[in-house]
Amino acid sequence: MKNVFKTNPAVFAVGENYQITVLVNCETVMWVRVGDKCFYDESNGILRSAKRIHKMTVPAEILEKECEYTICYRRVIKRKAYFSLTHSVEEKTFSFKRVQGEQIRAYHIADAHNMIKEPVKCAERFQKEIGKIDFLILNGDVPEDSDRIENFDTIYEIVSQITKGEIPVIFSRGNHDTRGIFAENIAEYTPCENGNSYFSFRLGKIWGLVLDCGEDKPDTNEEYGNMVACSFFREKQTRFLEKLAEKADFQSDEAIEYRIVIAHNPFTRRYPEPFNIEEDTFTYWAKILRDKIKPQLMICGHIHKFSVDMPGCENDAFGQPCPVVVGSQVDKRKNYFAGSGFIFNKENIEIIFNDEDKIIEKHILEI
Repeated sequence: MKNVFKTNPAVFAVGENYQITVLVNCETVMWVRVGDKCFYDESNGILRSAKRIHKMTVPAEILEKECEYTICYRRVIKRKAYFSLTHSVEEKTFSFKRVQGEQIRAYHIADAHNMIKEPVKCAERFQKEIGKIDFLILNGDVPEDSDRIENFDTIYEIVSQITKGEIPVIFSRGNHDTRGIFAENIAEYTPCENGNSYFSFRLGKIWGLVLDCGEDKPDTNEEYGNMVACSFFREKQTRFLEKLAEKADFQSDEAIEYRIVIAHNPFTRRYPEPFNIEEDTFTYWAKILRDKIKPQLMICGHIHKFSVDMPGCENDAFGQPCPVVVGSQVDKRKNYFAGSGFIFNKENIEIIFNDEDKIIEKHILEI
């Protein structure tokens, strides 16, 4: 009998919860037990089974208290209207390490474009040179596109090999993720809050915000074949940002020492046609972040080369709210990938660019 788990679980941080997500090889029903409480993959009380992925939402405070979770599942023999047939319950337990301590380390991967081995080796190199990471960031265009359902597996293969299901993951959608017949299934295959691919999160002393710029050209571009409404999507996100800024309770939380933004596209840059979309929107986003949310760091990908852009630099077209780090360098033709690590210290944030063989650059941002 083949293994049910295709990869180790991914523990995504979203809002005040973790979304524990499991890719499977066969039809199952599934739930997760944390302490003495169970959280089910269900739809209005009905256990899901006709899926190749399961997602269970667990309040962060519960998982961080127990530091362990058990995936429980039944293999489905035959689902029927009456007297469905299943195998007995099977279980697999994973330890979980919550983000804590004076120093916090994260590794960032963007623009893998279906590469798995190369970004995993980069994360391994960082951990060998610097130390174990506390959480992982996947920042868009990790699959090549969403034209094949199997492309989503790239996300879970990378997460599985780096985290072993034991540390949190932050996921941000990229513009290539919007392309293909399965792009509309993004809320099913990746972490979302209320179906939205933008949300805030909390990991120990870090409060974070995931933003999603959607596509990088006008909706009318013939490349999209009338299949996107990203301008409308960005309008909704603007309302989300306005409400978040109005609430701004994270500003008064003394336990929060770092505020970061994760966005695939470094939207405070000006791009040539046809990529010079909605500059007014991105100027407004930057203003809200700068005036109300006040992040110390924004982490991006998208342009396939490393960059550390300080406010007011030549790449700051719309008023950066903070330093913007582009943390991936990619040459897909040569299967070359380099990622970036971040060390959050008391008085600064260290940025380390590396490939699978060596440390390439180091930078320090005073905070």
